[in-house]
Amino acid sequence: MGMKVRISVVGIALALLTAGGAWAQAYPNKPVRMIIPFGAGGSTDVLIRIVATRLPEALGQQVVIDNRTGAGGMIGTEIAAKSNPDGYTLLATGTPHSIVPNLYKKVPYHGLNDFAPIMQVASQPYGLVVHPSLGVKSVKDLIALAKKQPGKLDYASSGQGGAMHLFQALFVNMAGINIVHVPYKGSGPVRSDLLGGQVKIGCLGLSSIIQHHRAGQLNIIAVTTAKRSPELPDIPSIAETVPGYDASLWTGVLAPRGTPAAAIKRVHRELTQLLQTAEVRNAYQRAGTDIVATDPKDFGEFLKVEYAKWGKVVRDLKLQVN
Repeated sequence: MGMKVRISVVGIALALLTAGGAWAQAYPNKPVRMIIPFGAGGSTDVLIRIVATRLPEALGQQVVIDNRTGAGGMIGTEIAAKSNPDGYTLLATGTPHSIVPNLYKKVPYHGLNDFAPIMQVASQPYGLVVHPSLGVKSVKDLIALAKKQPGKLDYASSGQGGAMHLFQALFVNMAGINIVHVPYKGSGPVRSDLLGGQVKIGCLGLSSIIQHHRAGQLNIIAVTTAKRSPELPDIPSIAETVPGYDASLWTGVLAPRGTPAAAIKRVHRELTQLLQTAEVRNAYQRAGTDIVATDPKDFGEFLKVEYAKWGKVVRDLKLQVN
């Protein structure tokens, strides 16, 4: 009797291993949805599409980009968090993923606990940008103008608590100036109104404004990372005028917690290989972006650090809202 029990347990284990192996080989066998919780044309969207449009060939299945905007990324992120963790829904997100849960007291998901990290794919500076009509050529000029006209200048962001908001709020706080925050619904309208001159100051990912800067439609006066961007070596960092300032936009891919390890491994492998191609590397370079290819464990540790960093900024600036 005991022998029969042992044989059946071994048999069940073998069957499960075989089934798991078959699942891994079969994945994916239908289209994969990639939710981007930000608007089309924004930095996260631009950088994700560079790899996502090439993923179908690698995976052998269609990859459907699903932009679900609103509430600083919360709407799309909640949809992803509550999706079936079967490997067929992924979340492509960025720095706001670490900011928003610290900003609001009630968030319908946990930014760390409800997701399985797959990998970080990119890191880029934001560009502190002004409309040419403002007559500002440098960070020093902007600070001087703001001190001359306290509360009279406005800066635009894609919404309360997004990277645009926090990057600029941190700058305003560290520079000791008074500029009014004007939240928009998404980065597209911000870029449109900056180009039209309806708003004069903004802070957007380089990939979404670099062409407008080169065309003379907008002036990038500084980058937000501690060091200058290799793509724009003539543009100083904010830290060169405001010592200690440092903020960057990371872009990465996550899955709902509980997604099979085989699916995470496959997506990670294909994305890693795409990031090594000359085509993708050149596209990222043109967008002023550094490629960052991490494994799931390292990305998970990075997310914890980012969560703590922006939590401190939110508390220090007293930005938390109900």
